[in-house]
Amino acid sequence: MIDITSKLPHVGTTIFTTIGQLAREHNAINLSQGFPNFDPDPELLALVSKAYKKEHNQYAPMQGALSLREAISEKIERLYSKHYNPESEITVTAGATQAIFTTIATFIQPKDEVIVIEPAFDCYEPAIALFGGKSVPVPLEGNDFKMNWSTFKSAITPKTKMVIINTPHNPTGTIWSERDMLRLQEILRGTNIILLSDEVYEHIVFDGKLHESAAKYPDLAARSLICASFGKTFHATGWKVGYCAAPKLLMQEFQKVHQFNVFSVHHPLQIALAEYLKYPQHYVNLGGFYQEKRDAFLDAIKDSRFKMVPSEGTYFQLLEYSDITNEKDTVFAEHLIKEYKLASIPVSVFCKGDYEKKFLRFCFAKTNNVLDKAAEILNSI
Repeated sequence: MIDITSKLPHVGTTIFTTIGQLAREHNAINLSQGFPNFDPDPELLALVSKAYKKEHNQYAPMQGALSLREAISEKIERLYSKHYNPESEITVTAGATQAIFTTIATFIQPKDEVIVIEPAFDCYEPAIALFGGKSVPVPLEGNDFKMNWSTFKSAITPKTKMVIINTPHNPTGTIWSERDMLRLQEILRGTNIILLSDEVYEHIVFDGKLHESAAKYPDLAARSLICASFGKTFHATGWKVGYCAAPKLLMQEFQKVHQFNVFSVHHPLQIALAEYLKYPQHYVNLGGFYQEKRDAFLDAIKDSRFKMVPSEGTYFQLLEYSDITNEKDTVFAEHLIKEYKLASIPVSVFCKGDYEKKFLRFCFAKTNNVLDKAAEILNSI
């Protein structure tokens, strides 16, 4: 027998795998994991097919295909008035998760502290632990999940190396306002703290609001590694293509790790995405597309016993169920799958400590007929 000391002794199979398997076993409608059940734009698929036939089947440059880095740079400047040099400040990654992991791997050393806003997507804290860092959770407060900036500021210590933010926010569907970003900028100004800004849902914002990218705020941009996802934007999560944008000094260090992690990313997809990004309508209309789904879903369940505050961004909607049962969210989520054939994600799994609120997360990036069936179930509970 080999004696193994686990580097992640308290980590098991992710909730997404567990819930997905349970949903399959019980033939449940799956609104748990965050992926669409419809295909990308046929125009994009045609560009991918074309790229395969145009001799783009060998390694891309380590940093990513230059044409795609240029397109990313143009997109960021168009939206946020911030220029990133495509030669030295952008790297194409194997999805946003790899960009996030590589950022943490690059900068976190043993005993460094990382402030994590909770509820938090589940890939942050294991990566911090792998490199000897310490996660410092700061909770969003109330049923509207707002930041208490006094609490946040008090969590900063001389050991704080990094802060991780996520807006639009998974799992709560909230977004940070200009006021939030200015407050964050004010608190971090004059420190040596790195900001990891997870912006994978940047184009999915509703009700006429705007995404407040860290790129828009000079002092934040100077300390930020911004991670984004084409999979989330173009209904192609299985492609696992994203990017990281950061100032040259930070990007140089990021690429030192990236080159020995994945080296480079699927080349034909990069060529296709570079061409597709030339037309802003392919992403600027995404918020309206998903808002229609959000509104239809919420209208369909407005007479149910669930309480809801409309999601401000992402393609997730939280439903509060305290009028239905006092069961813990993990127990109620399993009950929904087994008894009602509907899968969701309990919000407590996104928190390190005890979490007693009664929320489940539902993904509405689904076809209308699937959402209608899910609504029928929710109305029957």
